[in-house]
Amino acid sequence: MQKVGLFWFNHDLRIDDNATLLRAAAEVDTLICLYCADTAKTGPGSRQPAELSLRRREFLFESLQDLEAQLNRHGQKLVVRIQPPLEAIAQLITVHNVSHIYRSNHVGSYENTIWTILRKRYGMLTFTQCHTHTLFEPSQLPFAIDQLPSSFSKFRRVVEKMDINSGIAEPLPTPTSLPKPALVADLAWQKRWHEYFTQSSDSPALFRGGASAGRRHLENYFGSRRASDYKATRNGLDGMDYSTKFSPWLANGSLSTRHIVRQLQGYEERAGANDSTYWILFELLWREYFQWYGHKYQQRLFTFSGIGNSTPITSFYPERFKKWCVGNTPYAIINACMRQLNATGYLSNRGRQLAASCFVHELGLDWRHGATYFEQQLVDYDVASNWGNWQYLAGVGADPRGHRHFDLQKQAQIYDPDNHFVHRWAGEDSLQPLDSVDAADWPI
Repeated sequence: MQKVGLFWFNHDLRIDDNATLLRAAAEVDTLICLYCADTAKTGPGSRQPAELSLRRREFLFESLQDLEAQLNRHGQKLVVRIQPPLEAIAQLITVHNVSHIYRSNHVGSYENTIWTILRKRYGMLTFTQCHTHTLFEPSQLPFAIDQLPSSFSKFRRVVEKMDINSGIAEPLPTPTSLPKPALVADLAWQKRWHEYFTQSSDSPALFRGGASAGRRHLENYFGSRRASDYKATRNGLDGMDYSTKFSPWLANGSLSTRHIVRQLQGYEERAGANDSTYWILFELLWREYFQWYGHKYQQRLFTFSGIGNSTPITSFYPERFKKWCVGNTPYAIINACMRQLNATGYLSNRGRQLAASCFVHELGLDWRHGATYFEQQLVDYDVASNWGNWQYLAGVGADPRGHRHFDLQKQAQIYDPDNHFVHRWAGEDSLQPLDSVDAADWPI
C-alpha cells in the first residue's frame, strides 16, 4: 500500500539541514509539500498570527519562490494554500488518503493547537515532528525543558560548560532524492498570491527572501572582516554593516542556525577568534534561550502577566498606540525607529529595545499590543524571540532585574549623537527638548 505523506512547511523554508524532511524522504512513497498563508486578522495574545505587513509578505513570497525552486530541482512541487492550515490540511488528508504528516517543532500556540487538533481528529495517521529551529536537540541540553534556567545568564553558564563546538551537531545534508509529488489540483500559487495581496512597494527592500539569498549573505558576511568588529558595531541604528543581519532568514527557517555556527567556526580558524566573534555566538545563544523559553511557557508567552504572577501597571490608549505605530510621539529617537520599521520591515536590536521601553514605560501601554505590531511589521519576526524580548522589557519575563527602562535622551546621545539617524527617518522637525514631555498629557 502506498504511503502518502504531507509535509507542513512553516518556519523551516529550506531543504538542507531539515531533519523532518529527511524523515519524510525515507518513509513515504508520495509527498505533498504544503505551505499555508493564513490571512486572519488578530489582536494581542490570540492564537492566530497577526496580519502580515507589505514587507513581511514580500519577503515570505520570495522565500516560498526559492523553496519551490529547491523542491523542483528534486522533482517535487510546492503547494501553497491561502487559507487556514487546519482547513487546508483536512482537505488534503481526505482527497489524497494521507497516511503520514510531518512538521518542524514550533513554539507558536496557534500552530501547536492545529497540530493537537489534527492528531486527535486523525488518530489513525502517523505524525512526526523534529526540531529544526534550534542549535540543540532537547536531549543534548543538560536540563529538562520544564527546568529551563530562569534567566539567560544562568542558561548561558550551564550551556557553556558543555563543549559547544562539539555539542552543536553538523548541519544535516540535503536529501539526495525526495518522494514523488502527489497530483494536487492547484492553480499557479504566485498568481493567486498577487490577486489576494494586491498592494506592492515601489521602494527596494533591504533583504531578499529565500534560502539561496540567505546562504549568499552568510558567505559574504564571513568572507569579509565584519565579524571581527561585531561587538563594537552591533548597537548601530542604521545601515547594513553594523550587525550580521542573519535574522530575516533565520526567522522563517530559510537559513539554519547550525550553518551559521559552522561558518563562524571556519572564520575563527582563518581570521582568529576574538571578543567580537564570541559575541556572535553569544547572540545566537540568546536566540536559543528564547526558543526553549517559548517551548517551556507556551501560551504564557502571550499573557499580560507573562511568566510571573504580577501584572504591569499599563493599559491601552488607542490614540497613544496609533501615534507610536506611525512615529508621532514626543520622542524623536522613537519616531525615527518606528518610521524606519514601517518603511523597511526592519529595526536594529537597540532600536527595538528603545521602542519597547518607550511603549511600556513612557506611554504606559499594554506590552502585548507592541509585540503584536512588531509581529505584523518585522521581516525577521520570530515568535519566541519577539514575545520573549517584549516580556523582558515589560518586566513580566526572564529579566532578573524586573524590567528594562531606558533613558531615551541619554540613549539618543550615545547612539545618535549627531542626529543623523533622526534626521534621516524622522526629520529635523521632530527634534525637541524632552524636559517638558509628559506622556500623561497625551489623549487616551
